[in-house]
Amino acid sequence: MDRTVWYRRKLFAVPLFSLALATPFFATLAATETCSASPKGTTEQIVQKTPIHRIVFQVNSDDPTTMKHAITNSLNAFKNYTDKNEPVAIEIVAYGPGVHMFRADTSPVKDLLQYLRANHPAVVFSMCGNTKAIMEKNEGRPLPLVDGTQVVPFGVARLVELQEAGWTYLRP
Repeated sequence: MDRTVWYRRKLFAVPLFSLALATPFFATLAATETCSASPKGTTEQIVQKTPIHRIVFQVNSDDPTTMKHAITNSLNAFKNYTDKNEPVAIEIVAYGPGVHMFRADTSPVKDLLQYLRANHPAVVFSMCGNTKAIMEKNEGRPLPLVDGTQVVPFGVARLVELQEAGWTYLRP
């Protein structure tokens, strides 16, 4: 082996090996936070941060029962975590035939969505933009959407992105 090649390999291997050993330490350090003192000021504690519960529901069916399950599951999750004073974020992603859920003209659950929005305004309604464009082309008109619905480029890509970001994926 050429001495120059050997030296280059050694030069890059040592820092990479050191980084690999240090990574678990820094990950553990980042996952905790130090609390300065108890209310009486006598002890110092390390407190684990309370994670936010992030849940994404997939709706890809025009079956009203599936849509109702997504809504009631969302309400149940909100109730469970808010009763425990734990933060929660919920998004419902509809694509394919499931976009009827968020169409103002064809939604079989429009009243339930209004109830959900009124009681939990932070819930996110996401509709697949690709499916929306196909339906608009086929129907020759823009689709009216339920208030608060956001359009994402692709529903399946949105699901992947949320799962990669650590969201819990549920399919009612």
